[in-house]
Amino acid sequence: MEPSLQSINDAASMLPEPLREEFDVRWQHFLQSAPHLPAGFDDIYASLPRVWSGSEFVARFCQREPNEFIALVTSGSLTTPCLPESVRQRVTDTLGNIADETDLKKALRRARQRQMVIIAWRDLAGWADLDEVIQATSALADTCLESALNFLYEQACGKHGAPVARDGSPLGLVVIGMGKLGGNELNYSSDIDLIFAYADEGETTGAQPFSFHEFFTRLGKSLIAVINETTADGFVFRVDMRLRPNGKSGPLALSFDAMEHYYQTHGREWERYAWIKARVVAGDALHGQLLMDHLRPFVFRRYLDFGAVESIREMKAMINQELRRKQIDDNIKLGPGGIREVEFIGQAFQLIRGGRDRPLQVRGIRQVLDLLGDRGELTPTSVSELQHAYVFLRNIEHRLQMHRDQQTHLLPENELDRLRLAYSMGFGDWQSLSQEIRKHMRKVHGHFEQVFIAPQGEATESGEQGLEAIWHGTLDGDAARGALNEIGFSEVDTVCSLLRGLREGAAYQSFSSIGRNRMDRLVPLLLGAAGLTPEPENTLKRLVRLLEAIGRRSAYLSLLVENPTAMSQLVKLCAASEWITNWISRHPIVMDELLHPAQLYRKQEKDNLAAELDQKLASVDVDDLETQMEVLREFHHGHVLRTAAADVGPGLAAEEIGKQLCTVAELTVQRCLQLASHAMTTRHGWPSCEQASSRSDLDFVVVAYGKLGSLELGYTSDLDMIFLYGNCEAGGNTDGEKQVPNETFFARLGQRLIHLITTRTPTGILYEVDMRLRPSGKSGPLVTSLAAFERYQNEHAWVWEHQALVRARAIAGSQTLQDQFQSVRREILCWQRDPDELAKAVVEMRDKMLDSREPHDTDVFDLKHDRGGIVDIEFMVQYWVLRWAHEHPGLAEFTDNCRLLEALAEAGVLEAQQAKRLIEAYRHYLAAEYRQKLMELGTLVNPKGLDHYPELVETIWRDTFQSVSMP
Repeated sequence: MEPSLQSINDAASMLPEPLREEFDVRWQHFLQSAPHLPAGFDDIYASLPRVWSGSEFVARFCQREPNEFIALVTSGSLTTPCLPESVRQRVTDTLGNIADETDLKKALRRARQRQMVIIAWRDLAGWADLDEVIQATSALADTCLESALNFLYEQACGKHGAPVARDGSPLGLVVIGMGKLGGNELNYSSDIDLIFAYADEGETTGAQPFSFHEFFTRLGKSLIAVINETTADGFVFRVDMRLRPNGKSGPLALSFDAMEHYYQTHGREWERYAWIKARVVAGDALHGQLLMDHLRPFVFRRYLDFGAVESIREMKAMINQELRRKQIDDNIKLGPGGIREVEFIGQAFQLIRGGRDRPLQVRGIRQVLDLLGDRGELTPTSVSELQHAYVFLRNIEHRLQMHRDQQTHLLPENELDRLRLAYSMGFGDWQSLSQEIRKHMRKVHGHFEQVFIAPQGEATESGEQGLEAIWHGTLDGDAARGALNEIGFSEVDTVCSLLRGLREGAAYQSFSSIGRNRMDRLVPLLLGAAGLTPEPENTLKRLVRLLEAIGRRSAYLSLLVENPTAMSQLVKLCAASEWITNWISRHPIVMDELLHPAQLYRKQEKDNLAAELDQKLASVDVDDLETQMEVLREFHHGHVLRTAAADVGPGLAAEEIGKQLCTVAELTVQRCLQLASHAMTTRHGWPSCEQASSRSDLDFVVVAYGKLGSLELGYTSDLDMIFLYGNCEAGGNTDGEKQVPNETFFARLGQRLIHLITTRTPTGILYEVDMRLRPSGKSGPLVTSLAAFERYQNEHAWVWEHQALVRARAIAGSQTLQDQFQSVRREILCWQRDPDELAKAVVEMRDKMLDSREPHDTDVFDLKHDRGGIVDIEFMVQYWVLRWAHEHPGLAEFTDNCRLLEALAEAGVLEAQQAKRLIEAYRHYLAAEYRQKLMELGTLVNPKGLDHYPELVETIWRDTFQSVSMP
């Protein structure tokens, strides 16, 4: 026996008996008409029984076209990875000489059959993984569409003239692939979902011109016929056009303007879902990309869109209802735990977060799952189980479809096909395979329910029904009073008035039915939760005000309805703080933070925050400044909320609050400087200074003063800053195409940095910036060289400016220049000063501040400005540093008051007990100041809660400045 036949017989003997019998019949039939099998291809021959047993389609092709089969064997096509490039080349080669549409149809169908045999053979033989199969199948569809369209377009232009845009550029039909074709995940035997579009309106250039609409509609119909029609040679792909605007009743091809108008005014949630995977697969790719860019905001909203969860839940319910109606249980695509549920999980997060997280806009579901794992949206276990289940179920799907080249997702019912499927999947029997299928589908469905289960359930408790009636105003009198009293409210009239105002207000009245439904579901839940807080009426007032502020976007309501944890955290924070309520009202995007309570209340390390911000910015195009500014603001707003939440939750020491807020500020300023530097150097090149800067470290530095400098930033503090650049006073220009003097470059860089920080975008601003502490104040230049700064400090600065320098530190820019600034600062602080003159100047400045303050009642104490308060401690610390740093240079190392007090004690300048008491007083004041801010109160407090600290501080002040006349 020939070696080739022996390999086949040996492999056939390994088949299960029923499959062996079937194979023998097919093999004998093949041998009757087959040519001699060439030697040397034992791997292929050994795989033949397995492949034929798994695919009747492949077996019949080989029987019908034995010479084609031999060509595949000898060409190496079966043993070479089936890459998209090779698929495109094979199809293109097949279509070398096409005379007419009939030739085109015949060539495409033969090319398709040949490629599908290759793909099936490699898959069933175990030589190809899932990625190879779906990418090769998708590439086959792309190439057939592109080849057919090119031929048909040339023919149409020859008959009717060419479509030309108003700017003179040629126009083509844009073919958009939806679903698995768009995602490059096409099934082995699948419909291809298409949408046709064209960029402009007009008429073709022919003698008898067609409107572009008629031209492209006819072209689309011709393309469908070439691809979809079943001829004696079969078909290429089944084409489904029902996803186009208005479905079957809509025009076959639409202009971009008409398509954009449709999605803006009539686009539905399921269409957003469908467009996630959309891709230009053939035709006018240049204009097609413009359409994709224009429609991206329809698909991916810029805000957190938790309404997508509800929409997908409804879609899944409709699918389940249809399966029940058809009495279908074993559908591995649409059934519980099937492929569609894996896709729904990934795509729900894409719709929710894709507008803010650009990488989530990828089309492939497996990439999406990995990204969700990286971002902590899914646990590593969830990602692993979903990935394994998806690959397993897609392989099952392909084995089912490869059998007869039919689109099916139903598990077989007859014993032979069950055995065939089990064997092709590497299982010994159907029971083993069935158990594995059920295991994967159970896991998928479990993860699906975790994401999509309706959190409030279908049934409503009687108590909640009562709250719904109160919300709708249908429960009055004693019944309403009793229901509200029962859940914790005592001021019933106030509660009813608040609810009535919300119900009759502009936000609720302007809602669509979907928005009203969301509000109707949410308010009773909030009402019940508010009743559990210590001051339920105040909590409800804040919640109502917040709902009125955020109510224009009902997606935020969905976030709370869909996530009881987030709703619980919102109520908790609003109950605790008026300021937090207002912060969330102004920046509703921060409600994303409420989804992760453990993270919300956890202290964040600077390295982790920097990595988080860099990851967010990395997902934005480098030239998309608008989005970069939004990302920075979202980061800032979210982490300010986290700090406040930690403050009112587990509690943070006052110093930790200030440091946390400073860390957020520093990171945002650093990234703003990077953005500003990139824009300036791109436009003007790099400045040429006497101290040459490296191309990654611009000779520019941001110096923080005030609260930012002393690591004691408040929740809404301005940023006191100055800008310095390196030694460029000798002149010189930048080295770019649009050269400017170095000084001009740095001045514009400073202006641009302030713009990035202070500009109000839809998400708000980062900070207000105060530059008055720069040399010569308002009258001085915005940006100063370090040399000029040093001269000013040495020759012209007032004592109060040296006091301010005690709290100054560099926070962004060139590390070399930061070190140089620190050296200058240290040198100035370490001057030897006349103690009496210094004390006099400090006291005079403090007296001016006291004289300029607003008067207040004598029964309250101003934490900051009153004698014995925060400013007195700060002034004493600054005086001591300036007085003693020449003897103790270590005093110039720190900028925050508590560490400076500790350093003063270590240097022996201050008694240890005095330093300890001042630190206690300062921390107590800061903690009280932060608490006051969170309650939207000023700095006036009842002195009874200050533990005699004002008297202590005032005594130490008097002792310190006893030689100076005191008020």
